[in-house]
Amino acid sequence: MKDPQPDLELARNVLATEAKCISALVDRVDERFAAAAREAGLKLHLDGARLWNAAAASGVNEAEHAKYFDSVAVCFSKALGAPVGSAIAGDADFIAEARRFRKMFGGGMRQAGIIAAGAIYALENNRDRIADDHANAKRLAEGLAEIDGIEIDPATVETNLVYFRVTTIPAADLVEGLDAEGIALLGGNGSLRAVPNMMTSRDDIDTTLKAVAKIMKG
Repeated sequence: MKDPQPDLELARNVLATEAKCISALVDRVDERFAAAAREAGLKLHLDGARLWNAAAASGVNEAEHAKYFDSVAVCFSKALGAPVGSAIAGDADFIAEARRFRKMFGGGMRQAGIIAAGAIYALENNRDRIADDHANAKRLAEGLAEIDGIEIDPATVETNLVYFRVTTIPAADLVEGLDAEGIALLGGNGSLRAVPNMMTSRDDIDTTLKAVAKIMKG
């Protein structure tokens, strides 16, 4: 880790954060990283938008993944399927300060119980089924690997993020072709991302693979 004391004209380092949004692999912060941050006087924050996926894929519970961090943010719509909602966790002093800043910047909400109800339902009912999303993603990756003109390593798919490249036609052509079939992909410049979720069935995966194969053949 670099010297935490920057030049005076540069921003002061206040925390180290771990986020995993560009890979389908599960990664964990180890004790050495945490110790280096502590030695540098930095706080550790976990961007846990995909913490539920990491726990499901690794078999390691959320608390274990987060144990080295001073604060954790989680999302209830990603993976869990709640309509909306996120939460931040930390010690009592941290949460008291967070609440103060929330009020200071006008972030309070009235009648927010309906949002909390959706999050609670998702926590109690949708965590166990996250493995289904991962299985669908793996099936999609393995099927894509068999299609000419698609580059993907199924071994890199551990959660529900599926990244692949198109080599024989413009990626935009594949996106447009699938969109006409009611199938949405994200990406560009040859690289695409598919994200199976709780609204995606095994049949949907098979339908997608057939559509991709058809478009790639021209």
